[in-house]
Amino acid sequence: MAAQDVLGQTARLASSSALLQVLFRVITFGLNAFTLRYLSRELIGVVNVRLTLLYSTVVFLAREAFRRACLSGSAKRNWAKTINLLWLTVPLGVFWSLILGLVWLHLLEVPDPSVVPHYQAGVVAFGLSAIIELLGEPFWVLAQVHLFVRLKVIAESLSVVSKCILTVTLVILYPHWGLYIFSLAQLLYVSVLVMCYVIYFVVFLGSPEATKKSFPVARVKALLPSFVEDETFVNLKEARLTWSFFKQSFLKQILTEGERYVMTFLNVLNFGDQGVYDIVNNLGSLVARFIFSPIEESFYVFFAKVLERGKTVKDQKQDDVAMAANVLELLLKLVLLIGFTITVFGYAYSQLALDIYGGSMLSSGTGPDLLRCYSLYVLFLAVNGVTECFTFALMCKEEVDRYNFVMLALSFIFLCISYFLTHWYGSVGFILANCFNMGIRIAHSTHYIYHYFRESTHRPLTGLLPSPALLLVYIISAVVTAFSEPLNMWQRKVLPVQGAGNKNMLCLLCGSFFTKGPSWF
Repeated sequence: MAAQDVLGQTARLASSSALLQVLFRVITFGLNAFTLRYLSRELIGVVNVRLTLLYSTVVFLAREAFRRACLSGSAKRNWAKTINLLWLTVPLGVFWSLILGLVWLHLLEVPDPSVVPHYQAGVVAFGLSAIIELLGEPFWVLAQVHLFVRLKVIAESLSVVSKCILTVTLVILYPHWGLYIFSLAQLLYVSVLVMCYVIYFVVFLGSPEATKKSFPVARVKALLPSFVEDETFVNLKEARLTWSFFKQSFLKQILTEGERYVMTFLNVLNFGDQGVYDIVNNLGSLVARFIFSPIEESFYVFFAKVLERGKTVKDQKQDDVAMAANVLELLLKLVLLIGFTITVFGYAYSQLALDIYGGSMLSSGTGPDLLRCYSLYVLFLAVNGVTECFTFALMCKEEVDRYNFVMLALSFIFLCISYFLTHWYGSVGFILANCFNMGIRIAHSTHYIYHYFRESTHRPLTGLLPSPALLLVYIISAVVTAFSEPLNMWQRKVLPVQGAGNKNMLCLLCGSFFTKGPSWF
């Protein structure tokens, strides 16, 4: 496939994923606002921090290394061996689910059953959901490598919508079920997701469309593990690369979910404070999740397909190098622009956003400070996502192994800084530690990119240098918005009260809706 075609399909995949994430975040945004009116902060904290951490840890450790290794290289390969390698994620997921499930049940603090009922069932359900999701890994990688955009959109849309409908229904009808609600919703989510991929490939394989596209897998049976005499079970090159990424995955997971590990294992915050932190964290990461994450995921595939892993810039096709450098520069400019915008306006209107979203429970206390710090953190996330997606797509096995030592030192430093900053600044310390973590990772990635393009005429890192005029605009915007936020908060809190005194029912209803939510919500 020509580089231009790959770029076009990658752009469609990234834009579709971004739109999909917008839909998901809007749904989740409304769902969180809804559950805040029905369920306790402690229950939300256990679900969104403790149980979600179990699920994400199992899934990440079991599949991340396999994805990075198997998404690299050409679509024309021995897919039987690649599929065999991908199926190893399932027993690995079972292993991690059992080990971590025992830790979550017996070594961590168990929530009060009167406040958070059915904790044990929740641990089992979230561990099982991780294993079910891993059953679809060979299908997901095949779809991603061949850029099946529509399949991903439909599968993830159906799964998220199904999960939200079930959650809302059970919260309204059976709020006393506690963690049963979220356990059933999580199991439904992964089941629908996997079934969509399985059904698609059952219908697609052997069809005229598959034959026309010369799809490398001809039968559904070929998607199952298979043994061939006198041949290795897996591609040894991919297996070695997977092992390198696997050693790195432990460290990356600590850096990605570090604050949740500190909260879970060191008990620096109670379950209620964990719930507030997670709500603010989800609100602050909206842009990162529905824009930056699809860009990173999609353009990792682009760079891995256009440039060959482990080769210097002189050994690559120069047309492909020019295109990759240009795309990288434009991506850096794009995410930097988005990051600055979120930082400037998010910092100014944090309290107003939390007051609209969750009322005084979120807008008072540490909530606004958390969201202000997160607005700055978004800028770090923006740059790190793009620089790392290029770096990991081009690193050879030896470079990945060397980077593992960097990650090991960084993980230890990050956990120490998180622990001490949390004791000094409370939950705000987590975000400050994450900013430090992302800054170090950005420095490493930009250093790699600089040395990679040093022997060429391309300088994609210039995308990180905004123009003076743009910086001036953002400075002026920051000053104006900083003075306007107190006025907005005064209007929200004072005018509805005056309106009520004057029997102005419209102001009263609007103020009640935005600060407390309607009575049926």
